[in-house]
Amino acid sequence: MGLPLDLSAVISTTLEGILYGFSIFMFGVTLYILKENSRRAGRDMNYKMVSLSVALLICSTAHMIIDFVRACRGFVFERDSYPGGPIAFFAQPSESTFVAKNAVYTIQTLLGDGILIYRCYVVWQSWLIVAFPIVLWFWIAVVGVLCVQSASVVPMGAGTVFLTTVGRWITAFYASTLATNFFVTILLAYKIWTTNQRIARMRQGSLLPVVRVVADAGMLYSVTLAAALGCFVQKSNGQYVVLDMVCPIISITFYMVIIRIGLAESQRSTDLGTGSALSAAHHQPIFSHGGGHMGDPARGQAVPMSRLQVHITKVRETDVSTLENEGDTGSETDRDRKMEGLEVRNVV
Repeated sequence: MGLPLDLSAVISTTLEGILYGFSIFMFGVTLYILKENSRRAGRDMNYKMVSLSVALLICSTAHMIIDFVRACRGFVFERDSYPGGPIAFFAQPSESTFVAKNAVYTIQTLLGDGILIYRCYVVWQSWLIVAFPIVLWFWIAVVGVLCVQSASVVPMGAGTVFLTTVGRWITAFYASTLATNFFVTILLAYKIWTTNQRIARMRQGSLLPVVRVVADAGMLYSVTLAAALGCFVQKSNGQYVVLDMVCPIISITFYMVIIRIGLAESQRSTDLGTGSALSAAHHQPIFSHGGGHMGDPARGQAVPMSRLQVHITKVRETDVSTLENEGDTGSETDRDRKMEGLEVRNVV
């Protein structure tokens, strides 16, 4: 026995509400992280990422409101007046709330995939690398519009999304989005990993945590899309549950990357500041006289010390392969060296 449509509507709205609440919390943390990172680095706040965060929150909120209205109409206001009752109401593809929620989902998917492709471009700095994902993005836009349009013209009682022409466009939409997300995530992780391998000998630290963050976010989104595609191919009403969960998950994956990398940067700055303070305290000479003990201010007086001038020389370390290829690969090497400082900040 399959999952009834009315029960799937209750489950989907409940789970979406839980994930939506979590996404609101992560939205607040994201704004705090962006503000703190800009303050610590002494630069303006990344308003581009703030705008994208707000846009994703607006889409999630709109989808949540539409689902709430849809549930109220199906179970309360039109329970007795709609032909066939709640099950027929939730099964009708051309019902206004179903069309509206799919339009919002299409917009949010395009926004989330566009952000992922942009991150890939920032890391690779090559339009050629992201050319294929951009083509896929436009294809997703076309298929999404066709999904919404075909659903809006289904006659009353013609059948569910599985039995109408809407089904093939929904299948193509899920498959295209899954392929784009999977492909771009691999490109991102590979570039960051190879950059980490090339510059590992030039500085302390590692970019592998960034690889894990990107991979985790991509895996979460990919697994959700694969579940939605699998349910739809099997003509299971569980796809309605997964579909409603995808919208807040798109926002959550975006916020997750910013928060995890931002917290890692904050922790590293704290560790560096603590280490510098301890090092300064350890190397500060304290001398006493008059029978006092060294370093004991209660048993002796410190000898006044004159100001000490410190001259700092900046040393640049370059490996052999960089010198040999400086003429033609200098710009790439510079980008690699700035990966941890510039490119990762742009990724988040």
